[in-house]
Amino acid sequence: MDLYEYQAKELFAAHGVPVSPGIVVTSADEAVTAAEKLGTPVMVKSQVKTGGRGKAGGVKFAATIDDVRTHAGNILGLDIRGHVTRKVLITPASDIAAEYYASFLLDRANRRYLAMCSKEGGMEIEQLAVEKPEALARVPIDPAAGVDAAKAAEIVAAAGFDDDVRDKVAAALVKLWDVFVGEDATLVEVNPLIQTPDGDVLALDGKVTLDDNAAFRHPQHADLVDYASENPLELRAKEKHLNYVKLDGQVGIIGNGAGLVMSTLDVVAYAGEKHSGVKPANFLDIGGGASAEVMASGLDIILSDPDVKSVFVNVFGGITACDAVATGIVKALEILGDAATKPLVVRLDGNNVAAGRAILAAAAHPLVTSADTMDAGADRAAELAAAAGK
Repeated sequence: MDLYEYQAKELFAAHGVPVSPGIVVTSADEAVTAAEKLGTPVMVKSQVKTGGRGKAGGVKFAATIDDVRTHAGNILGLDIRGHVTRKVLITPASDIAAEYYASFLLDRANRRYLAMCSKEGGMEIEQLAVEKPEALARVPIDPAAGVDAAKAAEIVAAAGFDDDVRDKVAAALVKLWDVFVGEDATLVEVNPLIQTPDGDVLALDGKVTLDDNAAFRHPQHADLVDYASENPLELRAKEKHLNYVKLDGQVGIIGNGAGLVMSTLDVVAYAGEKHSGVKPANFLDIGGGASAEVMASGLDIILSDPDVKSVFVNVFGGITACDAVATGIVKALEILGDAATKPLVVRLDGNNVAAGRAILAAAAHPLVTSADTMDAGADRAAELAAAAGK
């Protein structure tokens, strides 16, 4: 789960990371009240879960109360890379002597944690990483040892910080590591981490991604979910413990296993090129237990998506045999009844495939078409979606 800036900074403060105060508001009038409480000048900052806010006009300096009202009115409702601003953060404008960058992340490729740090922070950190890779220190972290004062000192030394600020940046890194491990995060990032003219170090911004697999250890994280901004289909799927991601196509996808589902997306996209350009409408991995209830939940979510014109069920029977999957599909359609109105193409392979196909044939449901191969199933599903869209 990605957090908004204000949520990230609340976690930072809880772990002792120095941050500037702020007030989250949802209207221009509330923004004015917040600015009056904090005192001008302030920054008016869009709260969306994406980067590029400053370049998109989502972060503005407000010297006066009139500026606050104007900027808040302009930013609320602003679309930034597909994310609509519904909240803004009012925070005091800070005098900045220097901008730095710091992050901890899960380095999946190398199966380790990684610290990244630079004394050249700011909006162009991605460009810096490309053009001056030597300016961005990358320091592996031993998960068993973590980041103590000595490791933090190693990180700031690798980044080339000046002696007068090393200790304060290192202290902030230790506390950021506390956020990373204490909250079970996969990313903690500060850009910029600033030095004020007085020499203090503050986290002026914050980005945190929490590991949903660790949610059972952090029941308080449920309070961080912004249900208003969640895709309703993804929210329903999450409530049913389904791995579902909404996409922008017309062919609903159900598969068992993330790798198979990813391959199915590719095959459907390729098949769609010759069928009016239709594309996959979702990622849905039902896992190994394709029971009737799980299948019904998955189909219900996919069929309720108005963009979906057909559904491709692509299952390779392993631990869960194809006959059990086929039975699940038949019973799922019975459970859904009249709610099932869109054609399904089903490709089964693997354990007990003959029995599974026989079950589908015997049921002879008018919405179900069987396919022998993944390519044939994808082609037929794309064809049906294209026909339904005309």
